[in-house]
Amino acid sequence: MRTIALVGDRSPAVRAHTRIPALLDVLREEEDFDVYWMPTPDAEDPEALAGYDGIWLVPGSPYRSVPGALTAARVARTGNKPFLGTCGGFQHAMLEFARNVCGFTEAQHAEYGASGDDDLIVELTCSLAGHEAAVDLAPGSLIERLLGTSRTVERYHCGYGLDPSHLALLAAHGMLFTGHDESGEARVAELPGHPFFLATLFQPELAGDGSDPHPVIRGWMAAVRQASSSLRTSMA
Repeated sequence: MRTIALVGDRSPAVRAHTRIPALLDVLREEEDFDVYWMPTPDAEDPEALAGYDGIWLVPGSPYRSVPGALTAARVARTGNKPFLGTCGGFQHAMLEFARNVCGFTEAQHAEYGASGDDDLIVELTCSLAGHEAAVDLAPGSLIERLLGTSRTVERYHCGYGLDPSHLALLAAHGMLFTGHDESGEARVAELPGHPFFLATLFQPELAGDGSDPHPVIRGWMAAVRQASSSLRTSMA
């Protein structure tokens, strides 16, 4: 049985936390798998995530444990586990990459009270909470292949994003920014060579009426299926 971890501090006040289980139930009608919610403090131990076939770092920041959120992204990145990070998941995946790959060990997230040159994640000039906006997708990217288009309109519910002054550092170490808004701000990031590592500032779980999983979610689950099947075959 395939298992996936939803890492985040579940709350009925977070709309994404009510949408995600319903969307996964739709996918379970096509193929059965187990879903476990893991609070961010529990994710601080890498061994707690070791047995999962896929990890979704879900929205809902500020998280109770930043180290737990960063560990979830790191375990998926280094362990080749299919990873999806949306909204806060995008922000913390970038924070983990900056600290552990780029050598930017003091990188901070302004939502937790940081303020200064070390802020990788900063408050957006114009909050995207409750808004829809166009995203232009890079040709040949994972996100473009999943959506089958070079431009999409997606829903957001966030007030923080990447500081553009630090993007070149992340890109120099291998992070690809493959989705941008109309002003050129990064909205999608992915890692080449990984089975599936995709982070979006927009929230695919909020698309539509909640009855049909977004192509990003379907693509992540397809990667979970493929990765876990390959692992089981190699162990047979």
